[in-house]
Amino acid sequence: MMIFAQCPTSLKHIQIPSLIAFMPIPPSPSSFSSINKAYQEVFRPQHMSIGLVVPIETYIHSSVPDMHGHLERVQLAEALGFKAIWLRDVPFHVPAFGDAGQPYDPFVYLGMLAAKTRQIALGVASIILPLRHPVHVAKAAASVDALSEGRLLLGIASGDRPKEYPAMNIPFEERGARFRESYAYIRAMEAAFPQVSNDFGELDGALDLLPKAFAAKLPLLITGGSQQPMEWIAAHGDGWMVYPRNPIYQEHVLKHFREKVAEANRPPQPVMQPLHIDLAEDPNQLPTPIHLGFRSGIKYLLQHLKALQNIGIHHVALNLRFNQADVESTLQEIAKEILPAFHP
Repeated sequence: MMIFAQCPTSLKHIQIPSLIAFMPIPPSPSSFSSINKAYQEVFRPQHMSIGLVVPIETYIHSSVPDMHGHLERVQLAEALGFKAIWLRDVPFHVPAFGDAGQPYDPFVYLGMLAAKTRQIALGVASIILPLRHPVHVAKAAASVDALSEGRLLLGIASGDRPKEYPAMNIPFEERGARFRESYAYIRAMEAAFPQVSNDFGELDGALDLLPKAFAAKLPLLITGGSQQPMEWIAAHGDGWMVYPRNPIYQEHVLKHFREKVAEANRPPQPVMQPLHIDLAEDPNQLPTPIHLGFRSGIKYLLQHLKALQNIGIHHVALNLRFNQADVESTLQEIAKEILPAFHP
């Protein structure tokens, strides 16, 4: 399952005129909550960081990537200064959906990446909570976070591939309730000898789950709506993963989210989004739409990212699936022309 799978908004509207003036985002604290190292590095109020979606490769004509050089590209991304990499939880390959994502189990893959990198944040966008028992999610996630010394960012979602649910004998229509109960179970596991009682199981305080997260708490970022009202998302998540939209409309969505966070008596929470790009050779090329993003020159990409920062997006995960240029060269160009504007 992917945060980056579908977008309800027409993709042609992702383009923006160069002279649009956006409302300044409201004043924010100097930092978000201190959850772990990755959370503090990736999310900063009134700033934006740049990451990449794994696999870092082009696979335009197939729904399944070949994963050629996948580890070396993650290591290159880290060396170039990208703040995070994001992998996905895709239990089954559903050909009609059009994208199998990275094929490895996310927690097994995170273990490998944790051992082969040193600084880059390790994100999942997103784990499908209704399709996994929360004790396994909590234990695997805390293990990755502990072994990487606080580099995990855990996106969570309710899932949107109906065919996966009967394959696991789980009613698709129950995914919203299962999402909430799984969330509550995972949060309970952060305490020593936790107590919890719901449809996933009961613990009376006589058992403990080890290890604990590196800094005692897992950063849980809620994906899209996850079958929940905005009030619930604003009250419970450590951040929100949204779909790419026209920045003007996205600004209204973020304003509503910030209002609900404030109504829940919580401090401001970070927001991130994905973006598919196809970087053209001509740096001045104007944008044309592609699935969940656009093809353009590097100058328009920089302008668009600055517009997203201005409306209050704190992290963008770039996806190179449709990129036609050499992947390594594209990473080098983004590192040279884009990252200095956001990672001073």
